[in-house]
Amino acid sequence: MTSDYFSVPTPGTDLRWEEDILGPDFQAATMPLGDDPDRETDIFATLIRYLPYSSADEAAADGFFSRPALLFVHGMSDYFFQVHVAERFHAEGYAVYALDLRKCGRSHRPGQVRHHITDLSLYDVELNASLDAISEAGHHGIVPVGHSTGGLLVVLWLDRLRTTDPERHAKVTAAMLNSPWLELPFKGISLAINKFAIPLIARVAPDTWTPPTSLGGYGLSIHKDEHGEWDFDLNFKPLSGVEKKFSWVNAVIEGQKKVHGGIDTGVPTLSMYSDASSVSQPYGPETDSSDAVLYTDAIAKYSARLGSTVVQREIPSARHDVYLSVKPVRDSAFDISVDFLGQYVN
Repeated sequence: MTSDYFSVPTPGTDLRWEEDILGPDFQAATMPLGDDPDRETDIFATLIRYLPYSSADEAAADGFFSRPALLFVHGMSDYFFQVHVAERFHAEGYAVYALDLRKCGRSHRPGQVRHHITDLSLYDVELNASLDAISEAGHHGIVPVGHSTGGLLVVLWLDRLRTTDPERHAKVTAAMLNSPWLELPFKGISLAINKFAIPLIARVAPDTWTPPTSLGGYGLSIHKDEHGEWDFDLNFKPLSGVEKKFSWVNAVIEGQKKVHGGIDTGVPTLSMYSDASSVSQPYGPETDSSDAVLYTDAIAKYSARLGSTVVQREIPSARHDVYLSVKPVRDSAFDISVDFLGQYVN
């Protein structure tokens, strides 16, 4: 391939595509974002794309750059590694892109707390740059796909774009959410106490670390060296999650408050989630057939507040990442996604 083939112009950014850590069918481009508003080292984001062609002519002949495009946005303690997801959606006729957010996965740099941010709206910079790059490459019908925290980021971003940047918003045709994080993973009095105490601590001691927590059996359920099928970098995605500061959790709470009050993505939005939860439990049989990270009844409740056209799909026996569920269940998640895309994008 020529060097021009790997360059997609983006306002203020000259993207240089190189072979990605996932192998020769994937390319990655680093996007410098400049100084960190949260006073850590210079920040970067990474745009990844699945491009299984041997030449630019082959890609052009296949119509790759005129395909509708999906933009995957990962969750907390996460990055894009799901080769099988890229392969499936590419086979269905979609271009697949993904974004490793600042300080996450491929984008993490020395001197940075992994995933740390104090205002979720700061992510608009890399989300906008990714949207522009995909659009300027020739793709139409762009669909962000947000998982967990990424789902929260995506819906808040689209709500802001709808009112402040309608030209960019018009590039987005629909959105898909994979177990979006729309409420803290607590119940009853514990939920109330955390929603009161966390903002207070964040106000007086923002850099204080939250008490050590674990993702329970979820990490064990998905990694190939434990009970799962998937190979991923444990530095980028530790089985027990990454450390968090109270100021980061407070930023999430502030974003969730906006959702609870009702927002509007402005596009048809699919929200997928499991029919059961086993939050913070040790690994067991139920971990493979439920959401071990979030309470799905809260996802269902608040998904209804994301706009006028929200399609909710409860997937029996799904894991937290529905595309990492056991094969019959993830196949169901893929089928639901493809049906939605066929209705609202093609």
